[in-house]
Amino acid sequence: MQLWRAHGLGNDYLVLESGEALTPALVQAVCDRHLGVGSDGILEPVAGRDGAPYGLRIHNPDGSQAEKSGNGLRIYAHWLVHRRGAASSFAVWTPGGTVGCAVQGEQVRVEMGAARVWGPDVLAGEAAWRVDVGNPHAVIFAWPDDWRARGAVVEGSVPGRTNVQFVRVHEGRVEARIWERGAGETRSSGSSACAVAAVCGARGLVGSAVRVHMEGGALDVELGPSLTLRGPVEAVGVVVVEPGWVARRS
Repeated sequence: MQLWRAHGLGNDYLVLESGEALTPALVQAVCDRHLGVGSDGILEPVAGRDGAPYGLRIHNPDGSQAEKSGNGLRIYAHWLVHRRGAASSFAVWTPGGTVGCAVQGEQVRVEMGAARVWGPDVLAGEAAWRVDVGNPHAVIFAWPDDWRARGAVVEGSVPGRTNVQFVRVHEGRVEARIWERGAGETRSSGSSACAVAAVCGARGLVGSAVRVHMEGGALDVELGPSLTLRGPVEAVGVVVVEPGWVARRS
């Protein structure tokens, strides 16, 4: 099995370049940070559809799959250009919708599509704004010390689970802590940044250009009929996994 590692502001993914078909158990084993390679998820290239030349499936470290991932898409787009010689702009199909991508050096932009915002709803005792950007989010305007525990409870409080963001806004600066469905605490998240920006825009807290600050750094989101996400990707390198290790976990 050969994997290519990169991260977007500390949110790290592995692109499957060759090897065994992915099963939930194998994904869990590879993503294990002590006994495996370690990752926030695995990106599996698949055939494009709906007019897109490329396709992507996103595997969470718990073995489940995500419909869409902003950072995952940015990393996959970087890989397509720098490892596979793709043109600098193209479309990628995901189960959460087809998105346009553009790569300029280490900077990657993706068109994440429209955001649907509603709420606030009460989820596990928290007042949460709900957002659909191709995957589900719950945005909570609070900054508690026990946000990880509260995030885990909110994640499991809705059918299919949800990503959770704890947010504070002060003098136009937007900060977020990310609890990601199927991954837990995450240093940054592209779709979460989009969800946070969309809610802040709906509440009139920001203008059309929003910078969302997370533990790993800041991502830029442009609000409009389609959300535009911009930020850096850093390549780390190639990992070759021993065949025997894979065989024992397949």
